[in-house]
Amino acid sequence: MNLDRTLARSRLDAALDDLAATFRGMTAHPDEVNCECHWGSAQDLARLKVADVELDPDLLRRTWGAPDWDDHASVLRRILPQFATALVGGFVEPLFGMEEVGHCFARGQWQRWPAEQAAAVREFLHAWWAHTLTDSDPAVPAYEVLALIAEASGMLSPWLSTWETLTGTMADQRLAEAMAHWEYDLLGDKLPWDAWEWEGAEETRAELTAWLVRHASVRLRSDAVPEELLHRVRLLGLTGPARWEDPHWPGHSY
Repeated sequence: MNLDRTLARSRLDAALDDLAATFRGMTAHPDEVNCECHWGSAQDLARLKVADVELDPDLLRRTWGAPDWDDHASVLRRILPQFATALVGGFVEPLFGMEEVGHCFARGQWQRWPAEQAAAVREFLHAWWAHTLTDSDPAVPAYEVLALIAEASGMLSPWLSTWETLTGTMADQRLAEAMAHWEYDLLGDKLPWDAWEWEGAEETRAELTAWLVRHASVRLRSDAVPEELLHRVRLLGLTGPARWEDPHWPGHSY
């Protein structure tokens, strides 16, 4: 039995239960409106103003994806228990990337909610992240979950710190997958997801790059990791001509 995985699954189940209890009875604001032509019907809108009624997948998708609610926080609280369960199950498919879901959380400004509500959201994000890093086959790849939770929280450091503490085989496999997914953008000095706050994108990219240089080269040294991927990590520690004139430069063009 993988103890880390078992504990992480138990923690995640408890966090989902806590979300359901904390946000039970929540509804969208009674005066909330949205465009029938682009969002949905009056009947759809009415369902958001009734507590604890499950939404069909299409209505859930349109609801979390809409950027123009008058009271986004109330809408997010209304859908959050069902939304979180769908996220964990891998049933949420944004058009471009999971950072879009993080932007939905950011628009809701959940950190400013009453303490009990904010704590429930925070614990869910941490529990889901820990489960993702320890599961042998997470429903959502770790690199997608990291983009979501970094954008949702406006921070990268806490999530990288968790990755540092989880040093088992599964966490290392997730790191190899993430590096393979990120290396093209990072070697071009780009953050590998769309940031909610553009002015912070460069700082986030630099933090992620520095963390990978410090940790990935050591943790990925196994027979299962291609040597070229290790060279990509090494190249992240170089800048300018030293990077793209290196014999192992992959020939990316930007």
